[in-house]
Amino acid sequence: MIKAIGLLLSHLAMLAVGFAAGIYALPILIAPDSPSSGEVQQAAQSAQFSGEFRRDLADSDFLHWGEGRVSISSDVISFQGELAPGPDYKLYLSPQFVETEADFNRLKSSMVKVGEVKTFSSFMVPLDSSIDPAQYTTVIVWCETFGEFITAAQYQ
Repeated sequence: MIKAIGLLLSHLAMLAVGFAAGIYALPILIAPDSPSSGEVQQAAQSAQFSGEFRRDLADSDFLHWGEGRVSISSDVISFQGELAPGPDYKLYLSPQFVETEADFNRLKSSMVKVGEVKTFSSFMVPLDSSIDPAQYTTVIVWCETFGEFITAAQYQ
């Protein structure tokens, strides 16, 4: 009986580990190709604003982080660097700097969702013409499904 319980517990533990690994690995496996560094650099040259994603923000941790340069122009937000892989990343513009989940949730109604981030080693997200980046100060990567803060960069 004890052996059966031990086997059941060990199998359930491995199932949980496998499920967690799948959640982590699936976005990496299905991610489209990142834009080339030339494309990102060209977009950055026409940028009106730029900022840095850093790993040392309050709610960033070993699974939720970003590091690199983000550039904001009137028609695209581009990023050269690395993001921790994960599912359902969204890009937001905020009128205030945010570095915690609590602050994000408190200020979400004053933010604008720009689009989806589907790549983790650079991205280019089109900016709708109705959005004026000069009205905001910060770009944020947020995991919508799990309500997790990933990273943010203040650009003005």
